[in-house]
Amino acid sequence: MTADSDPGEATRALIDLNADLGEGVGDDESMLTIVTSANVACGFHAGTPAELLATCRAAVERGVRIGAQVSYPDRAGFGRRFMEMSSRDLIADLVYQIGALEAIARSVGGTVSYVKPHGALYNTVVRHEQQADAVITAVRDVNPDLAVMGLPNSEVLARAERAGLPFIVEAFADRAYTSEGILVPRNQPGAVLHDSDEIARRVVDLATSGKLKAVDGSVIDVAADSICLHGDTPGAVGHAHAVREALARAGVALKPSEPRRR
Repeated sequence: MTADSDPGEATRALIDLNADLGEGVGDDESMLTIVTSANVACGFHAGTPAELLATCRAAVERGVRIGAQVSYPDRAGFGRRFMEMSSRDLIADLVYQIGALEAIARSVGGTVSYVKPHGALYNTVVRHEQQADAVITAVRDVNPDLAVMGLPNSEVLARAERAGLPFIVEAFADRAYTSEGILVPRNQPGAVLHDSDEIARRVVDLATSGKLKAVDGSVIDVAADSICLHGDTPGAVGHAHAVREALARAGVALKPSEPRRR
């Protein structure tokens, strides 16, 4: 079910489903039949130029929105290790990645619509002011019409809003949250969820009520425009199918989210 084919969409809930793709792991072809936005790796944490080209081409063929998933230069650690970097170096690395993916997307008739940090950089810019500023500076310098995707109440989204950049608020289908509304670190037990039915129920709750249960049992507000389905976790495609089917049953239509603006 898609919003574009549903004449009753104005009275129904809408949500964007995104996935991390182009990383050389997982089943990108299948995920692109389910999601509405693709966070395409830019080569710094994963992905080869040929893989990125193939992913962008497949996204264009399926009408899936393309985002640049930028990372620390950390292929050995899959971008999941914090790196202390000067603003100058981080900005340069991010500009390089966004520009490279923009060229690849254009070569197959597509365009990059948003930027999403990956892994450790994503979690760092929730609170790290210097690196959050670097992300915003890089995006603004490349193209101020690019949206920034991140967690609600994060430094990076607050700074995007202040800079006049469009932004997309994101939640995660298969990640546990603390009572403060941040992701449980991957090295802690229960950080990643593996039951398709549980993941699907959480996504429906997020899409229809903007709430979910944290690891301590409390209920927290998570008002998201887009929900991430990780493409590299075991059973990812099964989880994604379960989520899409559950949303359809709940009357939630799928559509790339409109970025928020100041």
